[in-house]
Amino acid sequence: MKMRIIKMIDKKLHVTDDIDFLFEKTITKYGTGAKIDAPKEFMGRKVYVLIRKV
Repeated sequence: MKMRIIKMIDKKLHVTDDIDFLFEKTITKYGTGAKIDAPKEFMGRKVYVLIRKV
C-alpha cells in the first residue's frame, strides 16, 4: 500500500507521496482553454496540478 498524505497548514501545502518524476511547466493556450505538456512516458498516470500564486 502506498502512503499518500496531503495537508494544508496555514495556506502551505505539504504532500507526502511516492514521487516518480518532478518537473515545472508553464500553462499554454490551447484553443479556448489551456494545457500543460508532459512527457509521453507518463500517459495515463495520475498527477497533481498545483497553481502557484504570482
